[in-house]
Amino acid sequence: MKADIGLIGIAVMGENLVMNMESKGYTVAVYNRTISKVKKFIEGRAKDKNIIGAYSVEDFITKLKKPRRIMMMVKAGAAVDDLIETLLPYLEEGDILIDGGNSQFLDTIRRTKYIESKGLLYVGAGVSGGEEGALKGPSIMPGGSVAAWPYVKDIFQSICAKVENGVPCCEWVGENGAGHFVKMVHNGIEYGDIQLICEAYQLMRDGLGLTVEEMHEVFKAWNAGELDSYLVEITRDILAYKDEKGNAVLDDILDVAGQKGTGKWAAISALEEGVPLTLIGESVFARCLSAMKEERVAASIAFEKGRPNIACDKIVFIEKIRKALYASKIISYAQGYALMKAAAKTYNWDLDYGGIALMWRGGCIIRSVFLSKIKDAYDKNQNLNNLLMDDYFRNTIKALVPAWRDVVSAAVQAGISIPCFSAALAYFDGYTTEKLPANLLQAQRDYFGAHTYERIDAPRGAFFHTDWTGHGGSTHASTYNV
Repeated sequence: MKADIGLIGIAVMGENLVMNMESKGYTVAVYNRTISKVKKFIEGRAKDKNIIGAYSVEDFITKLKKPRRIMMMVKAGAAVDDLIETLLPYLEEGDILIDGGNSQFLDTIRRTKYIESKGLLYVGAGVSGGEEGALKGPSIMPGGSVAAWPYVKDIFQSICAKVENGVPCCEWVGENGAGHFVKMVHNGIEYGDIQLICEAYQLMRDGLGLTVEEMHEVFKAWNAGELDSYLVEITRDILAYKDEKGNAVLDDILDVAGQKGTGKWAAISALEEGVPLTLIGESVFARCLSAMKEERVAASIAFEKGRPNIACDKIVFIEKIRKALYASKIISYAQGYALMKAAAKTYNWDLDYGGIALMWRGGCIIRSVFLSKIKDAYDKNQNLNNLLMDDYFRNTIKALVPAWRDVVSAAVQAGISIPCFSAALAYFDGYTTEKLPANLLQAQRDYFGAHTYERIDAPRGAFFHTDWTGHGGSTHASTYNV
């Protein structure tokens, strides 16, 4: 019996994807560099299922139907390149390599070109949903060699999550690195969503003095409304979870956050594209700041800020936090979509922005009812420059702004750090300001570096220089944008 698809890398995501594929009627061959993992899997969870263990690369290859479909679930970076080189001698024209890990999209662009030069096909597929999603139905964002899509479509759309009317949370994203780029933006938005929820939690915990039980009820209520989402849902459940002694597990967790790099990549990409991804950037920096635990402890003693307190009607203020959270969430997605639009121009991708929102509706970490509004926005106008200019989002933000400002102001006065709420509001205020102080900035740049400036009474693209000191020369620097 030959396998329909092979998977290399039997860790949490890989193992659960295999179980998912098998449950949908596919025979799957599995291989892992650590052979003992294959044996353990085959004799355990995979026993009596249509899952075939392989104990060498050559053995693995012989167990696959042609054209061979091989999904790699290994650590991003050099491990992927090493595995590709290991596999290449055994592959034939038309075989398909699929990278289902969180690879950097530039690596996927490079690998697609390289693999295609060998007569093979390459797919960089972003997979989101964690352990449960991988098993029950993840969101899958495939890109790479267009010719590969017909060979992987049925499998991917069989195993992915489904939303209304059975619509699969998986569609072809675009060429070369498009799939992994969209997954990177997804993860950046995930970073932002998580940090925003954490800031809402801190406002209630430290500013209002709420117990975990009280906050559980808040998030329970929020999850029944427009904030209904996976992350709000699990926050509700985390707040209710008690250990064997009846104590909240959350209270015993050290406030030091980890990260795997995709949020950082999104921030770097935004800088390269010149897109203000400020909220997501702050969410990455918030994790970095959390890692400075010892320094923070020392600083808290040195500055003696005291216990923060927000004097208010708690019920009223909790509703304001909800509104601020929703407003900030809109900004996060607006920034993420702006980054995708910029990258699409740079890399010549034809992205379906409404379709991407649909792919994120189920299975993935950022799944929420909110995403249907984004799909509607891009269905109405595929060329929408910014989500804020869609009628729904414009009117929604207008209604949320007063509460949003109250929350940020109260947090500042109480000494509670809310970098993402604040960054979101600052972005909104900047984006909706006709005249920013960048005229002074350009004057300063021209003064010290002769970098030139444009004038309000001249056509765009015409540049001028002023001899500000009276003893400068007429030579000026070339213009450039970042």
